[in-house]
Amino acid sequence: MLSICSSMISSPSPPPPSSAAGTTRSIPGSYGFPLLGPLKDRLDYFWFQGQDKFFRSRMEAHKSPVFRANMPPTFPFFFGIDPRIVAVLDCDSFSSLFDPALVDKRNVLVGSYMPSLSFTGDIRVGVYLDTTEPGHAAVKKFSLDLLRRSSAVWFSSFESNLSRMLSTIESELGQNSSSNFFIPLQKCIFSFLCKSIIGVEPSVSSEVGDGGFVMLDKWLALQLLPTVSAQALPQPFAEIFLHSFPFPFFLVAGDYKKLYNFVAKHGAEVVSIAEEYGLTKDEAIHNILFVLGFNAFGGFTVFLPALITTIGRDKTGLKQRLREEVRSHIKSEKGVVGFEELKGMELVWSTVYEVLRLNPPVPLQFGRAREDFELSSRGARYPVKKGELLCGYQPIVMRDPTVFDRADEFVADRFIGEEGKRLLNYLFWSNGPETGTPSVQNKQCAAKDHVVATACFMLAEIFRRYDDYECGDGMDFTKLEKATATTATVSAAAAPGGVK
Repeated sequence: MLSICSSMISSPSPPPPSSAAGTTRSIPGSYGFPLLGPLKDRLDYFWFQGQDKFFRSRMEAHKSPVFRANMPPTFPFFFGIDPRIVAVLDCDSFSSLFDPALVDKRNVLVGSYMPSLSFTGDIRVGVYLDTTEPGHAAVKKFSLDLLRRSSAVWFSSFESNLSRMLSTIESELGQNSSSNFFIPLQKCIFSFLCKSIIGVEPSVSSEVGDGGFVMLDKWLALQLLPTVSAQALPQPFAEIFLHSFPFPFFLVAGDYKKLYNFVAKHGAEVVSIAEEYGLTKDEAIHNILFVLGFNAFGGFTVFLPALITTIGRDKTGLKQRLREEVRSHIKSEKGVVGFEELKGMELVWSTVYEVLRLNPPVPLQFGRAREDFELSSRGARYPVKKGELLCGYQPIVMRDPTVFDRADEFVADRFIGEEGKRLLNYLFWSNGPETGTPSVQNKQCAAKDHVVATACFMLAEIFRRYDDYECGDGMDFTKLEKATATTATVSAAAAPGGVK
């Protein structure tokens, strides 16, 4: 799988370094009065403006993609948290977050706030470690090895679980006008990740079984609720009950213990591999759970629904183009999607990249300045002091009009051709450019290539199986039109070499 992804990007090069030339400007913006300034920004962020308008309005007011502001969580019950950030909202300034020489990544996964270590067994798992810390290299090497070993069953496990999910949805659509896919998709994701990473399906455990994905949902929610907008409660109740204090681990301690025991019992072989890298059994299990639950399960839960619904609601003819491309590349007598076939589906890959551009699974990235340095942005330079926290909001960064034409539009074939490959230098969803390679020297997502290839495989499978599908306003299918033997045969005949 990794070879598929790397071959899609020929002769990758990093984003060109920012020019040292330019006017030096002080960073605009203000943090306001103590307590009141952070509280105002928090209410704007969650209530009065919302996340997107919070950043856009300040960028427009200061006429700069670099400015000072406060980021929640803040007052009243978050102690020891400095809400002050320097926002970096264009590709030039944002790329500084991926330079280990400039920024320190320790404990800044979601900003100055860090969930209690109780959620990870009182261990700072790899995502909280900076590249300069002794434990980082061991955890990153183990994560990369774990993913490499999982490649042998990754696609087959995903295909079998995807097939079960689609069968469930087909059955529901046979009885109703729509079928919500979110729960079936989460079950699919959790099951295939357990098989790929741990080595077994969750069904082997009576404690985890079909409910493991719900355990992860709750575990994730309690860590992230103070930092994300919540639709569960109307305002002002959301501010009072969800954004005013950190949530305690004991609410999910029982579930986490079951997941821990599941990995310890059924993933002993994987745990033993971690020990080869110098990790203890505890460190191995908690890092495996974080990779599986936070990085992989959490990321796919956000990204795959966006991919499904974006295409399912399209009215431009994209679905027909994708279907024709997928079927024209399938050469197997069994009509299955193989590695080589997938590699040649340029529009499929570009569509996945474009959805990642507009809907990055992790919208915010943070990094703390190691030393004083000058931040470059659109021909200007901004002095940053040691210890200042930089914050990038990707939904705006990835719409930088100086880099992307028609930046606010969904353009499915944006990343096709030489110009498209060049633009991959500025696709930063994975905590680094798409042309980058995860290593112990950086904090780029170890599963970067797995995520993209999995999404491409899902699209290819859907359009292999179905002539058309449609989505409603929510996370639901309203139409799944099965492929007929005639259309499949005609498409195969159009492939190079015709029907075998």
